Amino acid sequence: MSLKRKIKKELIGTSDYPSNKIFTISNVITFTRLILTFVFLYLFITNENRYIALIIYAIAASTDWMDGQIARMTKTVSWLGKMMDPVVDRALLFTGVLGLVGRGELPLWVCVVIIGRDAYLACGNMIVHRFHKRPIDVVYTGKIATALLMSGFTLMLLGLPVVEGPNLLGSSAAAFPGLNGHEAPLGIFFVYLGVVFSLITAVVYTIKGTLAIRRAQTHPEDEDVDFLNPEIDDSDEMAGSGATAGSGRVE
Repeated sequence: MSLKRKIKKELIGTSDYPSNKIFTISNVITFTRLILTFVFLYLFITNENRYIALIIYAIAASTDWMDGQIARMTKTVSWLGKMMDPVVDRALLFTGVLGLVGRGELPLWVCVVIIGRDAYLACGNMIVHRFHKRPIDVVYTGKIATALLMSGFTLMLLGLPVVEGPNLLGSSAAAFPGLNGHEAPLGIFFVYLGVVFSLITAVVYTIKGTLAIRRAQTHPEDEDVDFLNPEIDDSDEMAGSGATAGSGRVE
């Protein structure tokens, strides 16, 4: 039988102690972003209207920071939101990547790197979950990568503005538009930065996952804690609140 962590009631809904709520404002925003993703993909593939598809993509991308901010400000952070947010972000990214690659407007290697990185993290997450039950929090470098990639893909979907890039790799480096001295959409430079931050994020998650496994192996008793259903402490003892929130020990 799993042990329960006793925490103060006011801590429920924070990043450290997410709630089990489903219908929150932030979760509704996340689900809306997922719906807009499929709407964008349909319009983009069927060649309905490139600019309408772009507007929908931009609206969906702009909600990425909104749901997290609202959840933290209103103390409605939930386990569902923490699990769904990165999944929906990836869905939005993949639709933009695959659409641009299919149109020949984005180098194939960018698609391979982004999808390959996510496949690597998915496999790593399954390995970590065997030892460490609590999901690993989203890191800020991942949020930066998502923002850069979404901004870059949005500009590339628009196709404007077109700028002349630096000739860093030589004119024959067709796989790196914008870095070969030829004109390219401004968005490609955001994409390059996004790829760099994506790879950095993969390294950060690898380190955090490795440390989580080591902690789980060193203190297996902590993995028995039922963090999804904590015991609410309604007492006014500040010492108990501080000790529990700070040390994370099981009572």
